[in-house]
Amino acid sequence: MKRVRASSEHPGPLDRQADQKVLPEMRSANPGTLLFRYTDALYRARNLSEIYQAALDTICEGLGCARASILRADTAGIMRFAAWRGLSAAYRIAVEGHSPWSPDERDAQPICIEDIMLSAESDEIKQTVTRENICGLAFIPITVNGALAGKFMVYYDMPRLFTDRERELALTIARQLGFAIEREIGDSTARQLAAIVDSSADPIISKTLDGTITSWNQAAERLFGYTANEMIGRNVSALFPADRLEEEARILARIGAGERVESFETIRLRKGGDAIHVSLTVSPLKDRAGVVIGASKIARDVTERRRAADRQTLLLREMDHRVKNLFALAASIVQLSARNAETAADLAQSVVSRLTTLSRAHSLTMSGDAHRAGSEHGLHSLINAILEPFWASDQAKRITISGDDTDLRDDLVTPLALLLYELATNAVKHGGLSSANGRIVIDSRMGPDGLALSWKEHGGPPIDSAVTADGFGSKLMAATARQLGTVTHHWEEDGLRVEILVSNG
Repeated sequence: MKRVRASSEHPGPLDRQADQKVLPEMRSANPGTLLFRYTDALYRARNLSEIYQAALDTICEGLGCARASILRADTAGIMRFAAWRGLSAAYRIAVEGHSPWSPDERDAQPICIEDIMLSAESDEIKQTVTRENICGLAFIPITVNGALAGKFMVYYDMPRLFTDRERELALTIARQLGFAIEREIGDSTARQLAAIVDSSADPIISKTLDGTITSWNQAAERLFGYTANEMIGRNVSALFPADRLEEEARILARIGAGERVESFETIRLRKGGDAIHVSLTVSPLKDRAGVVIGASKIARDVTERRRAADRQTLLLREMDHRVKNLFALAASIVQLSARNAETAADLAQSVVSRLTTLSRAHSLTMSGDAHRAGSEHGLHSLINAILEPFWASDQAKRITISGDDTDLRDDLVTPLALLLYELATNAVKHGGLSSANGRIVIDSRMGPDGLALSWKEHGGPPIDSAVTADGFGSKLMAATARQLGTVTHHWEEDGLRVEILVSNG
């Protein structure tokens, strides 16, 4: 059969002309020198394209051929061209997918064909190969991680008898290619994972089994305030509060046993010592042999969520406290009104009037009305609005308001109203307004340091029966007082005295 050399159609990136001359000395190239150059080229290769180029250079020189190809198995196990030299597009399309081994072959061996026309291949394959002016050829398996991953092909336009030396050299070149592909896949995966980790919105930290930090992504920098240079090489315990150090020993013990520590909430320290609430998930890191060598930790900042939960708990407790106080005040209003009511109608009118005033005063403590209160009420009008529900008919004798009046900033109205409301509530239940002869004197003075407000109760029950600082009301007053400035309580023999200093700031 006459064979005509076919020209290369649409050569690939690694293709060279099929009629390239093969020098006679190529077949006698020193294998040691050849493999040294090959190993060096693979080491310097920056991507798969350069790896394939080095492999094709070496196989062509070592086996004295001008045409060769590399095929890789896809996810379905089908062999597809990855790089080639001297092969037409028509040929590549016709033979793509052909393989002398099954996809799950574990010990594939080279197959060398001296003359395609004398082989056991189908007539269709023989015709396709001969149209490409190929006579002798060889299949060399490429393995990655022990599995068949592709094949090397070398082609000759004349019958070719392969020596044992050439078969061994071809296998060595293919093995080295498999190692290079495996390394590149690993490096590529590592680069992708590193990019994913570095761009993650969640802090991701890896550490050894003794707690030494080995990686620190940008999200970790943002959350904890330390740069990677500051933390890599340090022990992760630098992020632990003193009372949480035992956590690390427990976590590392579980990780060392191969366990994954599911999400749990704890406290860690930012640079500068600020405590933050975090949710952590810790997973073991293993080497290729499956041995645990460290841990990967994903952290999420839940500080704001915890604060929101704390605020909600405080709000619910405040609501409960206020509802109870309102019932107590309603009962006190009925009692106060009954002292001077002559008829049921007078009592009803007095109670309704006081409850309406109480509702208006209560609204001043709501944040939605606070911004209006500052512009509508001066200090004395705010005090009157808060205390009006607590007055009896002889209010002038029981509650006295004196001193400097002043306009209040919007941000002061709510905490001051809350504080006065709690003081008046306690006075009705336990203090100066709980007895018929009790009274309250309120005095306000403007000074260089701000507004000084004095609340003084007289004529209440003995001081040892008064509620001091155990209840939620006292905690609520302390919380609101911090928003104002300085609030001090003095339990004197004649009754409670409270000094409030509202700073100018």
